[in-house]
Amino acid sequence: MSDTTILYYTLAGEHRDELVVKGSRFIATAVPVVSREDALVHVERVRQLYPSATHHCYAYRLGAGGLDFRAWDDGEPKGSAGRPILFVLQKYRLSDVLVIVTRYFGGTKLGLGPLARAYAQAAERVIAHAQRLPVVRYVSVRVFCSYEDVEAVTEVLRHCALDFDADYRDAVEFSARIGEDAVETFAQMLAQATSGRAGFIIEQP
Repeated sequence: MSDTTILYYTLAGEHRDELVVKGSRFIATAVPVVSREDALVHVERVRQLYPSATHHCYAYRLGAGGLDFRAWDDGEPKGSAGRPILFVLQKYRLSDVLVIVTRYFGGTKLGLGPLARAYAQAAERVIAHAQRLPVVRYVSVRVFCSYEDVEAVTEVLRHCALDFDADYRDAVEFSARIGEDAVETFAQMLAQATSGRAGFIIEQP
């Protein structure tokens, strides 16, 4: 899969990690989200999970370009928490992702620069250990074949498709998603595997 096919990365599931800096605990929670409302539900859930924490700072990005975003300092000096977390999301090309960094104050003030670095490090630590999934550019195709070619077509789809499904009628019709950079390879493999008997069309969005 080429890098140009990847729109952005998201997360396979929720992950949590912790960093301690001069007595302060920074508990980072990274979670996939689908909307602003979803993100705020998770923020509230983490608040309830750590009710005595000093701050719950967060950032999220949504959509292919990450253009729907928010960074929240939750009482920390302006720009010292939410923005560093957001920068980490941008660095890893993450979107549809929320990172909350919960802080328990340890009694020692860190100063603006060290505080921003601590929030960034906590966010980077949780992202580095989470499972990231690529979200790719793809085309939807419909593949037509006879029953005699089902096994061959299925093998080609297993090699080339992001996912696929089959509809068995008089003939067999597969629906599949193919990464943009794999369409030419898919066409060649399909023709070779079925001696040109199977065909496909690209569905218009």
